[in-house]
Amino acid sequence: MRAYPAPGGGRKALGNALLVAGALLLGGFFGFKAWSANRSDAGIEAFEEARAAAELPLVASTDGVAPDTEIANANQWGGVPDTTLWSAKRVTDYNTAQEAAGDAPHAVLNIDHLNIRVPVYNGADDFNLNRGVARIIGTGRIGESGNLGIAGHRDGFFRPLKDIQIGDRFELETYFGTEVYEVSSIVIVDPSDLHVLAPTDTPTVTLVTCYPFYYVGHAPQRFIVQAEALKDQVNS
Repeated sequence: MRAYPAPGGGRKALGNALLVAGALLLGGFFGFKAWSANRSDAGIEAFEEARAAAELPLVASTDGVAPDTEIANANQWGGVPDTTLWSAKRVTDYNTAQEAAGDAPHAVLNIDHLNIRVPVYNGADDFNLNRGVARIIGTGRIGESGNLGIAGHRDGFFRPLKDIQIGDRFELETYFGTEVYEVSSIVIVDPSDLHVLAPTDTPTVTLVTCYPFYYVGHAPQRFIVQAEALKDQVNS
């Protein structure tokens, strides 16, 4: 006579098999998670060690493409900004931007005597301009020769530029070193006047913001600060 399993025995065996399979799947899942965490920690650790070895505050990319590292906010790069001169809207937009993750900055701009220390991101879109200042795509790349255009809001990080003068100096910290620039010209132009962003043969930084600084509504002009690198003041 053919033997049949007792009623319910097949279901019990199938249930046991499913439990074992489930346990194996869960074990594999948590094993993968642990491996991923370890890999992530190793990558972060390697990044921190490289940054510490260079004694620089950040990592940057020479090809204009932002690193894959996601940073929750800009504070660890630029410090907590002085918002005394900022508009209420700009403060709100800045705080909102800190809650979102984004690409790491490519540099830090320091204008000490104007109390400006701000991360420089790649691409002058609304998000980047709300959390710092930004390289204008199409201008020189950070770490290379040429005319690097950096845009910022007139009612935010760049409002203190109203007090900048020819001959003033500022620093641009990059992964490669700290470059010192001296302001060579300050002009006010129409938005359509792009000659200020034209390529240059020498390392140049052009700071761009709207003007007048306290204009109500969309400001009709652009305030342009152009500075040239001091070759004997580059620290690597």
